[in-house]
Amino acid sequence: MLPDLVDAVGAEHVVAGDDPAVADLCADEALGVPAGKPAYVVWPADRDEVAAVVRAARAAGASVTARGAGTGLSGAATPDDGAVLVSFARMDRILEVDPVDAVAVVQPGVSLEALDAAAGEHGLTYPVHPGEQSASLGGTVATNAGGMRAVRYGVTRAHVLGLEAVLADGSLVRTGGRLAKVSAGYDLTQLLVGSEGTLALVTEVIVRLHPALPCRRTVLAPFSSAQAVTGAVARVVGAGLAPSVCEYLDGPTMRAICDNAGLALGLPEGLLDADHLLVELAGRRQERVDEDAEELAEVLGSLGAAEVFDLPAGSARRLVEAREKAFWAVKAAGADEVVDLVVPRSAMATFLSRARAAGGTHGARVLGCGHAGDGNVHLAVFQPDPERLAATLHDVFAAGIALGGAVSGEHGVGRAKAHQLAAFGDPVALDVLRRVRGAMDPDGTLNPGCSIR
Repeated sequence: MLPDLVDAVGAEHVVAGDDPAVADLCADEALGVPAGKPAYVVWPADRDEVAAVVRAARAAGASVTARGAGTGLSGAATPDDGAVLVSFARMDRILEVDPVDAVAVVQPGVSLEALDAAAGEHGLTYPVHPGEQSASLGGTVATNAGGMRAVRYGVTRAHVLGLEAVLADGSLVRTGGRLAKVSAGYDLTQLLVGSEGTLALVTEVIVRLHPALPCRRTVLAPFSSAQAVTGAVARVVGAGLAPSVCEYLDGPTMRAICDNAGLALGLPEGLLDADHLLVELAGRRQERVDEDAEELAEVLGSLGAAEVFDLPAGSARRLVEAREKAFWAVKAAGADEVVDLVVPRSAMATFLSRARAAGGTHGARVLGCGHAGDGNVHLAVFQPDPERLAATLHDVFAAGIALGGAVSGEHGVGRAKAHQLAAFGDPVALDVLRRVRGAMDPDGTLNPGCSIR
């Protein structure tokens, strides 16, 4: 296999998987997934080299795992032992930003930060902010990443118009295009989005861009309970205020993210430990945003908020950034697992209560924050004993599924939650997905240890 890989990408772009220089590439940020031991790590420069790598691995009976920036939290970029790990670090060009059609064409290794900056030169933005702007476009497409702004803009699949990808046999496929809508056959674009490198390796992405909204106001409202926060969210969204951020944070999480960011909000000590609702409004005209912020404050006050804090721009920006980096805060605090289960928005408070009760049953501490606008709950679980941790996670997932939820809202399934999906997913639907995967990759070349098993 090595000679074929060298022929594909050049000797300087192939490294043995046991080389210490590539150790950091053999896992992503998933807490419970150990690093893999690939046979080789390769860095292709274009789609043809990706296709040649896939063909070489398939001929040798080796699996292939794609890697973007490695910021994912599901283990989807962690290779199986003996695999070929394909890094897209060299495929990092923005091929075009088209302000007329409001689209961008990019390679998979482009970072979200770079794309948003390029779009900003035309008064546009790419609004997917999953918490780490160094994340790559390819990685976010693979996991269908979301983030805090999904309440207004939706997750990654809402912005992907077309793809170029290498299939398991090394052939190239193009899906979609610069089109606002398509109703011609099955939607292969959306089939590939969220497939975590198990159906194809994405080599080019066409994404939808949006007008940048320069005017913002941010409020923070402490409440007496998560149930009160949930009720407030329903009113905020129902009032047509269209928040760009609508976040729930419990007291311990608020303390953790503020400590991690060195941020002092100046809240009274008693209120810092409350259940918080963080809402950001954005628009083109400041006067309209100010009007909406006043209405928002009235709504939150009428629903029992202890206070409604209109945060100064600097503090607001830092708090939103700190919330985006909540994972790093709980990781630094020693969390043993982080899950991103999603439930109907109305069930969020009930789920949080049941999840904490599950933790108590098994001696685990369960802390929560989440995207309150869309019911995506992020839980940090502290329980170092593996058996108790597994029991806690089982009960937490069972509680969410019983409320109509799903095992992942935005991080993907990967290796971290494959067994949870198998245990709690609909058996008929899972069988259909296995058949789709088997049809597209009959030899099991693409990321076989990931996602649908």
